Amino acid sequence: MTALPRPGRRHPRRVMLHGLRPLARAGAGVWWDLHVHGTDRVPTGGPVVLTSNHVGWIDGPLLAICTPRPVHALSKQEMFDGATGAFLRGAGQIPLDRFGADPGAVKTCLRVLADGGAVGVFPEGTRGAGTYDTFHHGATYLALVTGAPVVPVTMIGTRPPGGGTSSLPPRRSRIDVVVGEAWRTTQTPWPRTREHTLATSALLWQHLRDEQSRALALTGRALPGPLPAGDIEDDPDTGFVEHHRVQHDQGVS
Repeated sequence: MTALPRPGRRHPRRVMLHGLRPLARAGAGVWWDLHVHGTDRVPTGGPVVLTSNHVGWIDGPLLAICTPRPVHALSKQEMFDGATGAFLRGAGQIPLDRFGADPGAVKTCLRVLADGGAVGVFPEGTRGAGTYDTFHHGATYLALVTGAPVVPVTMIGTRPPGGGTSSLPPRRSRIDVVVGEAWRTTQTPWPRTREHTLATSALLWQHLRDEQSRALALTGRALPGPLPAGDIEDDPDTGFVEHHRVQHDQGVS
């Protein structure tokens, strides 16, 4: 394990994140039939890591505008080009290199959490079925380093069944954003063993899946299923996949 990165010196921008959220939320509510559940489960103050499944293109914007606190979400660095990149930076989002070590992104997240802010993470790494068949360890790392609670969010209806990675739900279709129960682990200073990190990550992975099941039961809805054949984003092999969970449950290394 490497040493604990020091928090970055500067907090990401917050002006747009505060000022545009009410307008963006109102606009989304006009365009779609938007329902947000369980926002009281997000702590009103202090550091928090919000984790969401990743089904459709609008998951990131919805995470930023529907939760009760401004969220600095990790987003793939490919989105930070041109006008879109300028907007994302102005809105306080954090670029992430998904295919290599990115200490800058880690330090920025730690800075936000040290300042008592909210970080958003998509543990699946990329858009897909949204069922946590893959799970990267970033949220676990942030929770272990800072002791911040992890609050799961389930996005339902953000991609139509059969739709591709860039599909948008039809106008006036229903979207549910469900906030689940927080998960906590003990803050663990460096050095943290790989075995301890992986075991903690397995517990968080299961918690997110359990909370997603509760969200689907609450809304009586289903996720849209896998992406069309050939419409799958590249994703680094740096986390758990479904077969690992089965082996872990069976006690197989």
